[in-house]
Amino acid sequence: MSDFWVFGYGSLMWNPGFEHIRSEPAILRGAHRALCVYSWVHRGTQERPGLVFGLDNGGACRGMAYQVPEHSWPETLSYLRAREQTTMVYKEHWHGIELDSGEKVQSLVYMVDHAHPQYAGALPLEEQLQIVSGAVGKSGKNPEYVINTAAHLEEMGITDTGLAWLADRLRNS
Repeated sequence: MSDFWVFGYGSLMWNPGFEHIRSEPAILRGAHRALCVYSWVHRGTQERPGLVFGLDNGGACRGMAYQVPEHSWPETLSYLRAREQTTMVYKEHWHGIELDSGEKVQSLVYMVDHAHPQYAGALPLEEQLQIVSGAVGKSGKNPEYVINTAAHLEEMGITDTGLAWLADRLRNS
């Protein structure tokens, strides 16, 4: 393997933060995007958690795939681990994804760890709204993260009615 792929499904779609030579919309089968992770660092604190996206089991997820050149892979992996693994709520997996061009590649994905205390599971939308509304962490306000992700999904033509409902209420609060 001369190049490596990373699959983004949340903020990595609009803020990858690493060198890549190609990006393309892609689909990951067997997992779905969900606001299922209590954020204790980036978008909240342990005292006032926020919510961030995780890849949870089942379904399919459309996102963005980034091709990383071999020479920058060690640096990219270090960066991703520092960003995504602050509290070890995600597990690194290599998973097959399909690019919009039809090409199938193996990609690094971060799946949520169900045994981790930050795993929130499937929360009702009203509860998600309550949690996200006032949460702030070292990377900024939780509503901004949710609204930005919703906007980027919309730009990509990805429909998520629950997320759209949540983003609309956050924008208007």
